[in-house]
Amino acid sequence: MSRRHRAEKRDVIPDPKFGDIVITKFMNSVMYDGKKSVAERIVYGALDAIEQRVKTDPVQLFHDALGNVMPQVEVRSRRVGGATYQVPVEVRSERRQALAIRWMLTAARGRNERTMVERLSGELMDAANNRGSAVKKREDTHRMAEANRAFSHYRW
Repeated sequence: MSRRHRAEKRDVIPDPKFGDIVITKFMNSVMYDGKKSVAERIVYGALDAIEQRVKTDPVQLFHDALGNVMPQVEVRSRRVGGATYQVPVEVRSERRQALAIRWMLTAARGRNERTMVERLSGELMDAANNRGSAVKKREDTHRMAEANRAFSHYRW
């Protein structure tokens, strides 16, 4: 990490089908080895599968699912006098979104369905209904922060 200044944020171009920046970020996280067309096919396939199963707007369901996975607080390690404390801190909005996307994809990749499209659509629908392993990860993070609330005065 550079000590001189922060890296500047790159602008993300909205996705071609829905015109949504968050879907583009999600697509970029799905992507392996620069294969954007494959990632695009996976994400759009999952959103189409959701639309056919639920008969609602898939973009709205996607945003609801991400909102249910975004953590409000997390713990960070802080060394104080030889001891390391897990200090609960609030999560910035950009990191909140990045964590939600990362947890959603990890949960989807860990599922048992046959194709990535099925895994992703299943995980998105579970997250939209406040269940699934991505939501469980958020609840575990909140529980950890709540358990370590006694150390919140070490916040910096």
